[in-house]
Amino acid sequence: MNPHFPALVLAAGASTRLGRPKQTLQGPAGETLLDIAIANARLLSPQVWVVAGSGYPLLRFRSHRAPLGWWFNPRWSDGLAASLQEGLGRLDVRAKGAFVLLADQPFLDRDDLETLGQRVRENPREPLAARYGARVGAPAWLPRHLWPACDQLRGDAGAGAVLNRAGAKAVEIAGVAFDIDTPADWRLARKRLAEQPG
Repeated sequence: MNPHFPALVLAAGASTRLGRPKQTLQGPAGETLLDIAIANARLLSPQVWVVAGSGYPLLRFRSHRAPLGWWFNPRWSDGLAASLQEGLGRLDVRAKGAFVLLADQPFLDRDDLETLGQRVRENPREPLAARYGARVGAPAWLPRHLWPACDQLRGDAGAGAVLNRAGAKAVEIAGVAFDIDTPADWRLARKRLAEQPG
């Protein structure tokens, strides 16, 4: 298996605003949010690793899709930065970078993700990330030369903080603006998931 283009799904948060682990929420078809995130990551790479923390091993038990591996982050309560650092620190030394995805974005456009993967393979040293207005964020490609900057992150600062400072090129990925933080978000997401074609 090609180790050069791995994908990390960051799924360690406690979902405090939701009141339960969002990663285990099930849509109408029975897939959890984490299942959907793993499927999205597979559009970018066959090497998908999940960084877990709060709620583990329940996340693994409830997941119907198996990533290549599960990595437990003992510092998950320190915030997103700690999970990113845990994942990057465990990747193969031959990795040219890492795709970084979050576990609560169920409506990412498949074609846009595949386009991101193609562009990365054409130029793996170029940082690329989804456009959020004037800024960028996950899903993203974090080239290896930016990993040392990630070691300086603290709290809930994620790859976006590094990518924006580095002037990462923005990529249009439909669906990035819809993430799930509250019960109201989840009610709307379940309705949308139910309306999607099978």
